[in-house]
Amino acid sequence: MSKRTDGARRAARIEHALKCPVCGNPIRVEEDGRLLCRDHHSFDFAKQGYVNVLTRPAGGHYNKELFEARRRIMLDSGLYAPFHEAAAEWIRQMPVSDSRPAVVADIGCGEGTHLHRILEKLGGLNVAGAGLDIAKEGVQLAARDFQSAVWLVGDLAQSPFSDGSIHAILNILSPSNYDEFTRMLAPGGRLIKVVPGAGYLRELREALYTDERRTYSNEDTIGLFDRHFRRTETVPLRYSVRLERSQLEDLVRMTPLSWSPDPEAVNRFLDRESAEITVELDLLVGEPRD
Repeated sequence: MSKRTDGARRAARIEHALKCPVCGNPIRVEEDGRLLCRDHHSFDFAKQGYVNVLTRPAGGHYNKELFEARRRIMLDSGLYAPFHEAAAEWIRQMPVSDSRPAVVADIGCGEGTHLHRILEKLGGLNVAGAGLDIAKEGVQLAARDFQSAVWLVGDLAQSPFSDGSIHAILNILSPSNYDEFTRMLAPGGRLIKVVPGAGYLRELREALYTDERRTYSNEDTIGLFDRHFRRTETVPLRYSVRLERSQLEDLVRMTPLSWSPDPEAVNRFLDRESAEITVELDLLVGEPRD
């Protein structure tokens, strides 16, 4: 079976959760490997197994090198392993039907490792994963290596997910659209938004900057979440991971923190055999207020 055909097969499992991003009508997964709505808007699966549902060109700062670095560090170092376990444990507590699979959607999925790892830990449950990102380079990597989910290149503002169709939304260190999240969530569904804490990657911030970027506050982000969603739980994660030199290089490549500092500061940070790196994350779990 080709990746294109396999991608369409996985999409057929969540056909009930998909809509046309152009007209909003229900969408059908065709056997020839495309999505088609009744107004004949059509989106073909690529040979890698993903489908591009963007309705207009999109640009961004994230490139293939960044996504490859993020992939390596997540697979090799366990940098986010405690988060993957915590997210899976929370989703595992949700009621899941024996018939139609519950859909877990990672909005801003990047190269797909977060969703892939979480779905691995949910093995045995009747769940299906869907990853959406506007960056084609990231989704291509996800589809190339992970056959665990439906991978879509798309815009959250014109998402391909139907009203009330998503049981759990993951929004991991990524921008939010709370109106869309509210529309997409199924009754009883939850949003799991992951925000960095003040100590997140503290060692990197302190090494690269001498101004206000050395510190970070998530108060505004949490305040915006609380204005739109009723927070039902907060899961704080605080731990550190020792990274080797090559992993530190990938850490620098994968984060926007390294886009603008003095190159000499980057070189000084990397001039070490290993370093202890702080991970501080808050998992905000919530339900729509409306």
